[in-house]
Amino acid sequence: MEKKQYQLGDIVQMKKPHPCGTNEMEIIRMGMDIRIKCVGCKHSVLVPRTKFESKLKKVLRSNPDKEEESS
Repeated sequence: MEKKQYQLGDIVQMKKPHPCGTNEMEIIRMGMDIRIKCVGCKHSVLVPRTKFESKLKKVLRSNPDKEEESS
């Protein structure tokens, strides 16, 4: 199984929904840990990278700013 590609600013779908009801999260910080922000209620959570990768279902929308820079 290939690793999912994600980057700063992407909107990702998690396997389990946030308590507010949405399972869409925005990646706002990357490093050893990844900070994600709920799209629904704007609550942010710091998650270890290994746990984030196991809970990530798919990347919904890539950050358009990053795509323009690479073109």
